Amino acid sequence: MSTATIDGIVTRYEVSGSGPPLLMYSPGGFDSRLENWSSLGIYQRIGLLAQLTPHYMCITFDRRESGRSGGRVERLGWDAYVRQGLGLLDHPDVDRAHLMGGMVLYSPAGGARYRMAQHARFADHAAFVRSDGLDGVVHLARSHDLGFTKDPRVGPWASVIRTDSAFAESYAKLDPQRYLSTVAGIARVMYDRDTVPGAEPEDLMALDVPALIVPGEDASHATSAARYLDECLPRSDYWDVPVSAQTADTAPARVLQFLAQH
Repeated sequence: MSTATIDGIVTRYEVSGSGPPLLMYSPGGFDSRLENWSSLGIYQRIGLLAQLTPHYMCITFDRRESGRSGGRVERLGWDAYVRQGLGLLDHPDVDRAHLMGGMVLYSPAGGARYRMAQHARFADHAAFVRSDGLDGVVHLARSHDLGFTKDPRVGPWASVIRTDSAFAESYAKLDPQRYLSTVAGIARVMYDRDTVPGAEPEDLMALDVPALIVPGEDASHATSAARYLDECLPRSDYWDVPVSAQTADTAPARVLQFLAQH
């Protein structure tokens, strides 16, 4: 494993395989660790990473505030994750790369239930801060290893609290009201619609980039979210296959076919 400092934050990453570069945003929401490409849900089942590395130089990484990457208390937005990915390409010295995202284009996250669940998660964290304080968050985060997704009380900086004692000390001393305002802003800015969050539809429609879209079909990955991307992206390639048919035989082969064409 290697580390790089990007935008003042340490990023843990790994480069595996050989061939054209492929930057891979890890799946897992607020627990987006590079290991998830091999150990989480459908990605474990289909063995995607293992079938990509013989053909591509796969750059996987812990998203900021996840795994052993660092973080910073600020109003997070999707642009922060974009800066992290772009900055990471400087370290293997890559000018251009294919891009793949778990929960982005492969089983894209989104939908009404997804938005509601995210807002509820941040509300639960805010309620815990009000009742137990930020030092209570530090104590709870260090008492177990669950992330924000599975235990909302620990908040989106739980992994950094566990791995960086200086961060944990400064976190506990933050002004609670300012902190709660920051948390409220994250939920409002990041989860502002009942489909794929992030880019505005007009910006998606202006992209001249080929994109393979693989649909999901659960509360966090509504099929409607994948259809929305298909509608907005001018050069989309929608793989109209249910999750049950996305297997170790079919899914990696479809991804490799698309990459080879572009």
